[in-house]
Amino acid sequence: MTAAPDHDEPETPAEAKVVLADDHSVVREGLRLMLDAQPNLRVVAEAGDVDTALRMTRAHRPRVLVLDLNMPGRPSLEAIPELLEASPDTRIVILTMQDEPALAQATLRAGASGYVVKDAAGDELVQAVQLALQDQTYLHPQLGARIASQEPQEDESDGLSEREREVLQLIALGHTNGEIASQLFLSVRTVESHRAHIQQKLRLTTRAELVRYALDRGLIGSE
Repeated sequence: MTAAPDHDEPETPAEAKVVLADDHSVVREGLRLMLDAQPNLRVVAEAGDVDTALRMTRAHRPRVLVLDLNMPGRPSLEAIPELLEASPDTRIVILTMQDEPALAQATLRAGASGYVVKDAAGDELVQAVQLALQDQTYLHPQLGARIASQEPQEDESDGLSEREREVLQLIALGHTNGEIASQLFLSVRTVESHRAHIQQKLRLTTRAELVRYALDRGLIGSE
């Protein structure tokens, strides 16, 4: 799950340490080659899940953590504050397949410094990492434009997508992640990801809270 040098040499003023967290080794390999090609960056460790990313962040105190939003285990989004607490000088750049404005806003509110969509990764990721080193924020341009063009939301708007509302309704009705996956023709991992995003957007953590929210919004009956 991890790969790191045998010894962790201190970074030089011109060389910033980077940790990569993505559950696909092929993706990590490509990202490592791309980032190591930059004269001021050095990848010092890799992780395939959030818990390993946390250990690598504590061990190496990188300047930048590139964090995949959807990995096995506990959700990356809810771990952002813990990662920043473990290494306050580390900047987090999110790498994800999801181009939802609400999700991008949620990660930035949680403390991330950048949000890069994998379809546009490459030079864009390098740019986001370089900006993070300067304590600047990077947001995928198309997402930024969509956010800027959105009408101000009313207080009752929760930012949930139609699919997330479907998942929330089934959660509130007592279905397991496996049952939800079967009903919506999704993978269990995708359902877990939707559930994590729902909890983050609504700032709710327990099933009871989700049930109460669904009742209040009329997503399920009160009987």
